Amino acid sequence: MTALHYRQPEESDHIRVVEAIPVWWEMPPEAAPIGLLPRLFFQHFANTSVLVEDEGGRLVAFLIGFRSASRPETAYIHFVGVAPEQQRQGLARDLYGRFFAMMRGRGCTRVDAITGPINRRSQSFHRALGFAQAGDTEVDGVLAYLDYDGPGQHRVTFTRAL
Repeated sequence: MTALHYRQPEESDHIRVVEAIPVWWEMPPEAAPIGLLPRLFFQHFANTSVLVEDEGGRLVAFLIGFRSASRPETAYIHFVGVAPEQQRQGLARDLYGRFFAMMRGRGCTRVDAITGPINRRSQSFHRALGFAQAGDTEVDGVLAYLDYDGPGQHRVTFTRAL
């Protein structure tokens, strides 16, 4: 395994990240959820997010997260990605651990996250990290909140104490 370099993302990293998403998720660019990650996250939440590159400068992972302005005791993990060849090696767990430590240092006592009912792998990962999963009804065999992000946009929520 090559050495990895962790740093805060910069606004100029936005395009690299959104271009990686359809490749890493193996989906057509028009179907990729890149609209969930606008440039504003790289402008306004870079100091609470993490980008990982290999020794050649190639993007291999990222975590976009922030401390809630409305609920300062709460941190939120918005979007995470790991290159397929780096998956299942503990990199996502490491990113979460770094984020947890950073948010504890800023006074947060909990972390929230969401995913879609279809994303069983994300659900399993979050439960393995100690997140409690929640919802108000069953969607595709999973407890989720109906219309959480708008009509037809059902979501599974996660909360973890720090």
